[in-house]
Amino acid sequence: MKRLHMSLNVTNLEKSIQFYSTLFGTAPTTVRDDYAKWMLEDPRVNFVVEASDAPGVTHAGIQVNEQGELDALFNRMQSTDGPYLPEGSTNCCYARSDKSWTADPDGFRWEAFYTHHETEERGAGCLPATATACCDGGGCC
Repeated sequence: MKRLHMSLNVTNLEKSIQFYSTLFGTAPTTVRDDYAKWMLEDPRVNFVVEASDAPGVTHAGIQVNEQGELDALFNRMQSTDGPYLPEGSTNCCYARSDKSWTADPDGFRWEAFYTHHETEERGAGCLPATATACCDGGGCC
């Protein structure tokens, strides 16, 4: 089963946690000094807020529950006209995941991932570099 993923940068994490906890009617499932995540069932969303000086939507994604779903999603990403960046197995956002990225015609980033387990470390940069990260010399994700 798939789950929509949405990640926002916020300037005040504490106030954002309070706001979204009230909006969703539940506390986050994961909270760190710079990060909070809600694994909602209704609607089925993995919703993340991250502390940042630059607020806004960073990317959207599709989280899957098994490797076969991920392989099919990776194939669909590669079939679009957008750039494709296979990131592979990575430690990111306090989780160990397999993931790839693409971008829509306007450059909006989409992530496809399968999370194996949560970790205590945030991991390296959770978004790939823009200019050199992707295909055919073009920008990606």
